[in-house]
Order: sequence, then structure tokens, then C-alpha cells
Amino acid sequence: MKIVFSGPGLPATGVAVVGVLEGGKLLPSAAKLDKKLGGAIKRAIKTSRFNGKDGQSLTVMSPGGSRLDSVLVAGAGKAGHADALSMQKLGGLIYGALGSCGSKAATVLIDSLEKAKISPAEMAVAVAEGARLRSYRFDKYRKNNNNNGNGKPTLSALTIRCRGASKAKAAFQARDKVAQGVFMTRDLVTEPPNVIYPATLAKRCHELTKLRVKVETLGETQMKRLGMGALLGVGQGSMRESKLVVMQWRGLKGRAPKKGPGAKPYQPVCFVGKGVTFDTGGISLKPSDGMEDMKYDMGGSGVVIGLMKALAGRRARVNAVGVIALAENMPGSGAQRPSDVVTSMSGQTIEVLNTDAEGRLVLADALHYAVTRFKPKFIVDLATLTGAIIVSLGDKYAGLFSDNDKLAKQLIEAGQKTGERVWRMPLGKEYDKMLKSDIADMKNISGGRGGGSITAAQFLKRFVGRTPWAHLDIAGVTWTKKDMDLAPKGATAFGVRLLDHLVASHYEKT
Repeated sequence: MKIVFSGPGLPATGVAVVGVLEGGKLLPSAAKLDKKLGGAIKRAIKTSRFNGKDGQSLTVMSPGGSRLDSVLVAGAGKAGHADALSMQKLGGLIYGALGSCGSKAATVLIDSLEKAKISPAEMAVAVAEGARLRSYRFDKYRKNNNNNGNGKPTLSALTIRCRGASKAKAAFQARDKVAQGVFMTRDLVTEPPNVIYPATLAKRCHELTKLRVKVETLGETQMKRLGMGALLGVGQGSMRESKLVVMQWRGLKGRAPKKGPGAKPYQPVCFVGKGVTFDTGGISLKPSDGMEDMKYDMGGSGVVIGLMKALAGRRARVNAVGVIALAENMPGSGAQRPSDVVTSMSGQTIEVLNTDAEGRLVLADALHYAVTRFKPKFIVDLATLTGAIIVSLGDKYAGLFSDNDKLAKQLIEAGQKTGERVWRMPLGKEYDKMLKSDIADMKNISGGRGGGSITAAQFLKRFVGRTPWAHLDIAGVTWTKKDMDLAPKGATAFGVRLLDHLVASHYEKT
């Protein structure tokens, strides 16, 4: 779908989209169009239950006296409450209503809102971003687009009219690059596990070299030399070779300005993702009901890949590293057994009591590798790690665990700004004691029913040293079983926009 920006004015054809404030008050463009249509919009509102609240819409079909296909009346809510997030949701609502409506073109009319926190140009950018994100569709394996009501979208052009259109156009270019990163993540997470496995996911990472991202892939031989027994143990039962992929974006070259004795290279920020491309549970086999969902157990790695694409695409002025640990957890003849002991790259030994608690094992080696090789400013890992976090937070928040208050605060604020919300959970020595093993440095599960997400985070904390660290458990937010404001049913790519905002707000050089 092509998105363009232009100055104020009423459209002559296609679909016109106008805003109405809560209580039914028409915004200026809506009032002008209503006058041109002989009061058709007011009459439609009067005979409906539409009153302009957020999330409401009303369609006026083929209004007389014009060549318009229809008018979509969108609820703008309370004028003083308008912000970037509400405008993004409005853009998603607009696309959701018009994407498959039959019309090829639509025009959104943006007005100034009294007491609004953002300008018309900023509103336009947010609406465009919301529409773009909501327009995602995975059609690769759909041979008949009319099956099951999944008709192919018809809307191919969206024009957004506002004051400051040139500013909106320039600002949207960067946001659209982030959306492209989101779409790549959604594609990877949606792909079936016979298509996406460690080798093929690693190959997809190499597509980023076109954006000047440096990509390295480590195979099992290299990982054995490094002592990555925790990661390698997870993939033992699969015929697919495990991989570790390193992606580097250097938006800042050379050395930082001198501070004290000697100049140092710009420290990178670092993101690590769990990439279990399919998780049967291994010997600790999962129930068959719902196991198909385990294709998205690589969701954390998918977010890191999409984030690196977003940062490189918009030429972010930051040095960033993405590390993803890729394995397939299968119950083959060589599979890891409950009670096996493995040695991690850090030298710490782990008693594996449950092979279905494998995500923390692949992350253990990836985290240690990232910290020791790159010595980053901070490290954030993402993983569909525990079912326990879904019990705690459902599908509304990701679980945030961190040993650094500053980083945690920044992530919480980024979540509020992007709508990808995180909720900080506790850490503590009391939980750490639950991982004590009788024969090794630690065990990979606590053995009890309580605090499963917390003990998993405590496990990961042992592999980051003193580097500021945050762990995002995204098990409940990686996939949606219903359409959302900014994502259709399926993969959400939760985390790409969150972490891009974190970097843009706090870690880019201006």
C-alpha cells in the first residue's frame, strides 16, 4: 500500500476519512465535507449509535451528490487526549475498516485538535504508521485468497491530508523503516518450522548485509571450540545443526571523544534473542494439543533480527549488536536427557532436570558470548521463555526483569510510548536459592510450581556479569489469536518498536 502526504483539501473520489470528537462534534474537515454532501454525515450519525469515542467508526455508503465511494467517520475521542499512540490506533482502525472494502484509494483528513499534545503533521505520521502496521499480511502459502473470508486487500493507496505535509513525509520515512523491521519479524515468526530452522533462519539474517549490517554465523564446530555446551545440548536431538548468529550495525565509526586518559571506541548496545525454531520439549515432551504454536518459540530471535533491520534501515546513529542462539529442540536418539549435566561457555555447570526448560540454556551461552566479546553498554535479551509469565500477565504486558533501575525505567517508558508495555517483576537471592543443584553449579528448573518466570530470569542473570541487563519474557505477547489495533491475527513482532524507541530516545548520538 502506497502512503502519501499532501496539503489540506477534500477528496473527489475514493473513500474520504473524517474525524468526529466524542459527543458527535464534527472536526472542521468533516463539517466541510458534510456541508458538501448536504448533511449526509450528520444524518448518518443521528440514526446510529456512533458518538465519536475512540475505536468507533461509521461508514456512509455512496453519499449522494458526489463521486465518493463512501465516507468513513472515525471516532477521534476527546480532543485533549490525542497523542501519537491514540493516532496510531486510529490509523490501524482506518486500515482495518478499509483494507478489503473494495475501494482502491482512501484519503484521511487531519485537523488540528484543541489542547492536543501533537501537531497535525505528527498526527498524520502516527496515523500513517498505524495504518502501515495494521496492513501486514502473510500470503506466501495462501493459493486461493478468497478462502475462509480472507479476501485479498483492495486498498492500494492512502493519502493523508494535513498542514505540514512535507514535514510529515520526512518523518514518516524513518517510521516506515521501523515498520519494515516489524514486517520482517512477523514473516519469520509466521513461517512454518519446515521452512524456518537454524540454518535457514541464519541465512535470512544475511539479507541484512544489503543494509550494511555485518553478519557472522557460527556452526557447531566453532561453538564446541568456544565451550557452548548449554546451547549445543538443546539441539542434540535434532538432525538440524544449531547456529549462533552475530549481527553488527555500526552507525558510529571511529572513537568516542576523549574522556580522561585515552579515547575508547563507541560502546555498542546489545540485544540477544532466543531462537528455538521448534520446541517439542525434547525428552520432556510437551502435550500434542497446541504444540503447533511452538513454531514461534524463536520469537525473541525474530525481534532481534527485525530490530537490526529497523536500526540499519533508518541509519540509526548508534553501534548495535544482535546475537541470536538457534536450535531445534527434538526428542531424537541423541537428545539431551533429564539429569544430564552440561558445561556452559562461562564454565558454570548446569544440571538439566527438564529438557523443556531449554530457552534459558541457549541464552546462557549467547549472553556470555555477547558480554565477553562486545562489552556492551547494556544487554537486553528477549525470549518466549515461560508459560508462567502468561499466567502472571496474560497477553497485555511482557515481563521485565532487570538488575539495573535506569535501564528498567527506560524500557517501561518506551513501552508506554509505543504501546508495547512491560511490567517489572522481582529478582532476589531468595529465588536464586531455588536453583541450587546437588551435583552441579545450578539446575535449569527450580522444581517447584511457583515463581517460574522469576527463577528463569535468575538463571539468566548468572551469565551477564556486571553488564547492565534486562530480560523480556515475551511468551504472552509474541502471537495474537485475534486482530489487534496495530496487528492482524498472528505474529505481533512485539519488541521491535519498543527497543527501537529505547535506542532512539536514549542511546543515539545526535
